[in-house]
Amino acid sequence: MEPEHHILETPVDGRPVHRRHVRKTDGRDLFLYGYTPHTAPRIPGEDLALLTGSDMRRHPLRGDWAVYAAARQQRTFKPSAADNPLAPSQPGRPLTEIPFEAFELAVFANRFPSFHQAAEPPVSGNGTNTHAASGFCDVVVYTPENEGSLATLSQNRRRLLIAAWIDRYAAMFEAGCAYVLPFENRGDAVGVTLSHPHGQIYGFPVVPQPQKAAAEAFEAGYDLAADVASWEPRYTIARAGGCHAYAPVFTRFPYEVWISADVPVSGPWAFSEEQADGFAHLLGDVVRRYDTHFGQQTPYMLTLHASPRGRDDRFQFTAQFYPLLRAKNRLKYLASVEQATGIFTVDVMPEFAADALRGAV
Repeated sequence: MEPEHHILETPVDGRPVHRRHVRKTDGRDLFLYGYTPHTAPRIPGEDLALLTGSDMRRHPLRGDWAVYAAARQQRTFKPSAADNPLAPSQPGRPLTEIPFEAFELAVFANRFPSFHQAAEPPVSGNGTNTHAASGFCDVVVYTPENEGSLATLSQNRRRLLIAAWIDRYAAMFEAGCAYVLPFENRGDAVGVTLSHPHGQIYGFPVVPQPQKAAAEAFEAGYDLAADVASWEPRYTIARAGGCHAYAPVFTRFPYEVWISADVPVSGPWAFSEEQADGFAHLLGDVVRRYDTHFGQQTPYMLTLHASPRGRDDRFQFTAQFYPLLRAKNRLKYLASVEQATGIFTVDVMPEFAADALRGAV
């Protein structure tokens, strides 16, 4: 059995990163990450039951997968600040998902998961191509504070977040996941039901279709880094530590931004110290530019695109921001054409978006 206290193999700027592993009463994992060991006593009284039951089915015409998880209908929906399940717990009050009075950064298995390690193979009599929904659904709590964003987190906290991502990548790949996707949904327009600063990590039993296509393109010789270098400086937004934030020529969302390393890496686990520092800075910088440009907290989707398991020889890692605004107070809707064909209508030229975000400081 894994020891409760562990020091990660990759330090941050020479400092060790500590991980504490706690098993919740319903069997789920809770990990507490920090620059100092977490030794606080657990607040007693947790009594939970895990809600599971899901399977995957493949679309015979599109070639992609859907996961069916009816238990997610019961997940927490926009609780009051007093009932925030991502906050630290307080003695004498109902426990949150984190039964401790304090923490730096926390990761725990979702109570209402789409994927679950013990998922059973589906029983299907209708000829549908099915797959067990085995895998992981982690919730990543960036901070104990109820408010904040990647822009307002300190650089040290963003580096801690990257260390936690890398640790969970390794664990999920070791457990057999074919693909791992850290992501963040921000804002009501994206459907966020918990406002506390947080993200998620999904470990998939299959490689999703877009990521499969990306891996095949890189293996066939596509060089994103060379393309990005050829676009400069018109599409460049910011640079830091050997990493680059830019609007790709082929954006699908207005004001879409990607971050990648100038010298490609297959995933965050392959960053040098300088690249990790630059990447952490740009995560906050891009969000800050969005909020400044639009004059409001910008709703967006952030996804980290790293190599599938065992296919990292030529893969080039990117972090991709998809904002849901095309102008201030004007949402970008993905309507009939986009949903049916995958061909997006983009309202803002990427070179214009890059110019606007360069000036949004």
